[in-house]
Amino acid sequence: MNQFLERCKNALENEHDDARVHVVLGNEACDLDSVVSAITLAYFLAKTSSEKRTVFIPLLNIHRSEFPLRTEITFFLKQNSILAENLVFRDELHLHALHNAGRLSLTLVDHNVLPSTDAVLEDVVAEVIDHRPLERKKTASCQITSELVGSCTTLITEKIMQEDPEILDIQLANLLHGTIVLDCINMAPEAGKVTQKDTDIVSRLEARFPELQPRHSIFEALQSAKFDVSGLTTEQMLRKDLKALSGGDISLAISAVYVKLEVFLKRPALQKEIGEFCQKHGYNILIAMTIAFNENNEPFREIAVYSRYTDIRDCVCKYLEKATNPHLRLTSVQSTHPAIRAYHQGNTQASRKKVLPIIKDFLKDRENSVTPGVGQAGISEDSGTSEDLQLGAEEQLISSEDIGVISEVEERLRDVGEVTDLFDVTEVGFEEDVDQRESCTASCRDQPEYVAADEDFQLPPTPMNSLVEGCPLDNGLPKLTAEAFLERFSKIVVDAENTAAGKKVKSETSES
Repeated sequence: MNQFLERCKNALENEHDDARVHVVLGNEACDLDSVVSAITLAYFLAKTSSEKRTVFIPLLNIHRSEFPLRTEITFFLKQNSILAENLVFRDELHLHALHNAGRLSLTLVDHNVLPSTDAVLEDVVAEVIDHRPLERKKTASCQITSELVGSCTTLITEKIMQEDPEILDIQLANLLHGTIVLDCINMAPEAGKVTQKDTDIVSRLEARFPELQPRHSIFEALQSAKFDVSGLTTEQMLRKDLKALSGGDISLAISAVYVKLEVFLKRPALQKEIGEFCQKHGYNILIAMTIAFNENNEPFREIAVYSRYTDIRDCVCKYLEKATNPHLRLTSVQSTHPAIRAYHQGNTQASRKKVLPIIKDFLKDRENSVTPGVGQAGISEDSGTSEDLQLGAEEQLISSEDIGVISEVEERLRDVGEVTDLFDVTEVGFEEDVDQRESCTASCRDQPEYVAADEDFQLPPTPMNSLVEGCPLDNGLPKLTAEAFLERFSKIVVDAENTAAGKKVKSETSES
């Protein structure tokens, strides 16, 4: 597999102008299912295709700089001896240039419609393999495999088994098997995600390769890796799971950090690094909500509040201390950093999802109390300049360009007072009713491998086929120009004139 990926990379760097490039493209969420589907299908096509002048490239649909945040993916690929340096990322391959040169063809995996920014590439989509409802029109030029199974990798594995099972080796089997097990929540029926086909495919892999790791071992390792931030920088830890809000004179970020507060506060040059992060992204305050688990798998929550502006830091801290819905039961913890206030959170059920409404209420109060045009008056700072105060009138979510794409979203399957979402970021539309999900939570509670993300955090850019697109106006009204308005108006007038002319001709024909 590594040799194949290395050849792909070398072929792109030394390609001939007339060589065709067939890209296997995963979705923009770039979770493990999407990554492994792209890699394994491209490998299969390269092994079985008769197109000798075509290079088959698995393309990860994120920038390379965002890859370290996908800790479960980096762990899993390393475990299977796949080098990150041999992977190709979206910012390293110019699809539109290849398309303009007439050299591009596409296979979509784990999504079935391209986003609007890539809509021009639709005419070169040759194949689609996806496991969610089909949103594209069927055409003779595009082969479509669409089935509502738990994992897209299940469909990739089925294709390989049906068309050329001999290319399966233990490395390929490990990639396929582990991904399906993670995506289907350890193949647990009570999770409501696994289908009979997922189970059958996994069983066939296990029968052919008895040396595959046990399902629970794979699942536990991948879930642990998802929250392992030990290899990340402070900025990456803050970016991995972050929401941003603004109101009045405050631009605020809330990060879920998966280490104990004591460990977090001991990071070298922590205050300096947080300050640089806030200045880079325009925040004047940051709240780090840390979560860890004790020996009994019980959540342990703490909070750190950073701001170089004393008044803002004090105001936010007092609001959190006095909050009653929910009551956080905060007790002060010693901090050696002058600009960081630290707390132990007695209410362990109050996740970030439940703290967010408190912060939103604070920002509304702050916005109402700030006189328009004054904004920053009265704010004292520990250090820095007023350029750090970026004003915002409404809540805003961080874009991938600002903070990078965040890893796939699940809520922790623990009894911490939250409704469990068993689906990945691209499949929230398949959600079960509350009773079914709570039943699954209860049945999984005592299994240490059932560890999913603690927070309901901001999603990365959603694939266009996703069921979680939301309202088209979520990001505000579309930007209109005078030229666009006149063009649309002219089209309406022309259409009306053509319709009137057609009716007139029809009337004259009837009279004659």
